[in-house]
Amino acid sequence: MKFIKLTFVIIVFSFLCNSCSDSPIPKPRAYPRIDFPALTYKNVQVSACNYSFDLADFAILRNDPYPSGDECWYNIHYPKFNATLHLSYRKIRNRDDLFKVINDSREMVYKHVLRADEIIENYISKPQIHGIFYEIQGSTATNAQFFVTDSTANFLRGSLYFNQVTDADSIQPVLQFLKKDMLHVLSTLGWKE
Repeated sequence: MKFIKLTFVIIVFSFLCNSCSDSPIPKPRAYPRIDFPALTYKNVQVSACNYSFDLADFAILRNDPYPSGDECWYNIHYPKFNATLHLSYRKIRNRDDLFKVINDSREMVYKHVLRADEIIENYISKPQIHGIFYEIQGSTATNAQFFVTDSTANFLRGSLYFNQVTDADSIQPVLQFLKKDMLHVLSTLGWKE
């Protein structure tokens, strides 16, 4: 009987000692360092279309490659951040056409309402450019969209997508940086006469 008790005590003691010495030490919370490029711009005249804007030096402007894309649909690629701003331009023919594209843009934003924590509408109003910049907060497919128009002949819609699955908190610094760039695009946007 003493042998069994002694064996039991030794086994329990060895388990306790092993669990004490190999306990994991958690790593401190940290985020990877992100070096943002300098914000320098050059003016871009979108050749076949009716608009121009300032493009950041770290961004690449390309035609939209999808077969359904119009000749005035472009993508601004941000390779460092694996993100794309999709730009869709339309020539407005009449008032009904304008209402239709504005309604379509709102519907595309509010499709994210199920996953969004909040959708904030920021109104844009300056000479010849009116629209809405949407901030879509939460873990959604897109976190920023906009549409602008001159209310008579031109309409431009933009939506920012990251080319990977993201969590809202992990992309927040990059998203804030790219929102600044999007707002700069809008502030320098001009329609050709």
